[in-house]
Amino acid sequence: MSITHKHEGAVIRGQGFLEKNNKRILVVLGAIIVVIGGYFGYKYFFKLPEEQKAVEAIAQAQEYFASDSLQLALNGDGRNAGFLKVISKYGNTPSGNLAKLYAGESYLHLGDFNNAVKYLKEFDAKGSLQTQAMVYGLLGDAYSELKKNEEAVENYKKAAAVFEFNQTMSSEYLYRAASLYEVMGKNKEAIELFTQLKNKFPRTERGFSADKYLGKLGATE
Repeated sequence: MSITHKHEGAVIRGQGFLEKNNKRILVVLGAIIVVIGGYFGYKYFFKLPEEQKAVEAIAQAQEYFASDSLQLALNGDGRNAGFLKVISKYGNTPSGNLAKLYAGESYLHLGDFNNAVKYLKEFDAKGSLQTQAMVYGLLGDAYSELKKNEEAVENYKKAAAVFEFNQTMSSEYLYRAASLYEVMGKNKEAIELFTQLKNKFPRTERGFSADKYLGKLGATE
């Protein structure tokens, strides 16, 4: 799983003052230099080394996750950290953030749906729409398992809408939302979403079979 991270630069703009305020300017400049020095000191002597440590710490947990050894992925093996330790120790780094997504999905597969919701909601997709769509979908799955159907439907609908460029993924989540409405006995809402599925994603597997679901609900044209 790859997740793209964006870095934003900061621009500091100076403003001129009257010549009689030279002493004040020197004081202000001195303060700015201290702040800038502190920022770059933090970035290069703390932040970057911390992120490198986090990258190294998460690596074995990712391997455990890939091999479906989810308890080891979460809790570590006594020598290597698991996702929970990475979150605890490096939570403010990109790898620590990523560990929250892994932890949420791990808990989902392990059937601990409350912890799945907890960590998935803490994860920040950092503007990646495809990743955000996936997170909404996982939250929909977790809420569905918890029988919190309204929350599940809302997250499925968000997952379907946030990155429609990926039609396979969007159509799948729209299908799940429509199907859950049907289970809830909300046939009108189910018909509306199955119709959207048919019209918006006709070339996907779910869109192609939408007429079948509409027929079951008595909504054939």
